[in-house]
Formats: sequence, C-alpha cells, structure tokens
Amino acid sequence: MEPITLAKVQELINEFARKDVYIHLETTNGAYASHFNEDFFSAGAYIRNARVNYEHGKIIGDGPFRAGLKLDIGWIYAEGLTHYEKTEKNQLLLAGHDNSGKLAVALQISPTPF
Repeated sequence: MEPITLAKVQELINEFARKDVYIHLETTNGAYASHFNEDFFSAGAYIRNARVNYEHGKIIGDGPFRAGLKLDIGWIYAEGLTHYEKTEKNQLLLAGHDNSGKLAVALQISPTPF
C-alpha cells in the first residue's frame, strides 16, 4: 500500500461513482482506543459485501484522511485513513494504520463481491 495522495485517491473514488459496487468497511479497537481511557471499552464495526450505488465520494483532510460516499439515503464514512491500493481486480483499498502500524480502519470498494 502507498501513503494517500488526495488527488489520486479522489480520482479512484470517482471511478466507482454511480455504479453498483460492493463495500467493505471495518474498524478495529485501534480506531477508537486513543479516544478512551482505561475506564472505557473500545469499539469496532464490520460490514462486508454491502451492495451500494453512491452519487459521489470525497476524501479530505491533512492526514489521516476522511472519506465519505454519498448514497441517496445517507452516507458511508470512514475516518483515520492513511494508505491506499488499487488492486488487479479493480478494487480500491483504503486503510488507516495507527502509530504502531496496526490496522485501525478499512474502507474498500469493489465492482465484485469480496
């Protein structure tokens, strides 16, 4: 994976807009652990192969980055993104790694199920 370059990743997000695609969105405890002290629990979320068709998408920030996909009924949103990869299967993989290099968040877009 490569560090996110806003212009390049925005271009890749745009390629999937207004098409039926599959989304994988995952957070691990690392995504939230820095916001909680030892008295709180950490949290995570996971969704895989949700078929969506987004109107447009946007990646913003100074790093780590935030990406959002605008659906007709709401948003898919991921925060803390640091790296990306475009695979041979035409999948866009966005990932956020914490300071120790562990995966904290993943947002992946594919024309076929994962």
